[in-house]
Amino acid sequence: MELLTTDEASQYLRLKERKLYELVSQGAVPCTKVTGRWLFPKAELDRWLAQSLARPDGLAVPEPMPIVGGSHDPLLEWALRESGAGLATLPEGSEAGLARFAAREIVAAAIHLHAIEGPDEDANLAAMRAGPNLDDAVLIGFARREQGLVVGAGNPHGLASVEDIARRRARCAQRPKGAGAQLLLLALLHRAKLGLDRLACVDPPCPTGNDIAQAIRAGRADCGIATRSVANAAGLGFVPLVWERFDLAMRQRDYFRRPLQVLVEFARSPAFAQRASELGGYDVGEAGRVRFAP
Repeated sequence: MELLTTDEASQYLRLKERKLYELVSQGAVPCTKVTGRWLFPKAELDRWLAQSLARPDGLAVPEPMPIVGGSHDPLLEWALRESGAGLATLPEGSEAGLARFAAREIVAAAIHLHAIEGPDEDANLAAMRAGPNLDDAVLIGFARREQGLVVGAGNPHGLASVEDIARRRARCAQRPKGAGAQLLLLALLHRAKLGLDRLACVDPPCPTGNDIAQAIRAGRADCGIATRSVANAAGLGFVPLVWERFDLAMRQRDYFRRPLQVLVEFARSPAFAQRASELGGYDVGEAGRVRFAP
């Protein structure tokens, strides 16, 4: 999650700091206070701006692009291709995808969020309830996925936890800020009472789980957070850490339109279940189920 200081937020919003503090005091702008300082999540500011956009009477809200944004996932990528839904994919991370979805730029967002505090099981639901401009959105279950440490074949460094990564100075590939896997890494570090600075992180961040696998195979990294399916496809080792919810956010009206209906119905098919089993690390028993509706 990218956090802006008061000065950075005022420049980003093109407001004077005095006006920004006024909005903060009114509870009108998304922010959080940490050790006495106000911080502003950039993704939340983007959603706030999109929600506040004024349109002249009669000007229709533009149709979103036929793209499923958000998190990358091998099973979703395959389903979009094989279902014939006619939808493209834009994998750039859960928070970035949800921000684009809230701004009505894309038709759906794939998310797997993780909470620093509290149960991860409810993190996606909490985002839908709290996020601005999501009052007409629903959350559809796609799969539960097994996330963990992708490591070299045979786990040569004997890694079993984030504590091991820190203790053994293993080179850790990261995902970009706001990606679900990066949120999971930060949550695991927080629970272990460790800071990100305790890890020997590899730059630049890897855009997808597949890129983390490639970094490990190329010898640029020793480990990284990704799914079991990514490790299996790359012939790498895998240390399971958590099962997580991987869901699709979409507007109610779009849910009933052909492209997303085709995708949701395909997610309930035997072919989809067979593919999930082949990839490994998926539970698709609730695929297509409505998990949240306003």
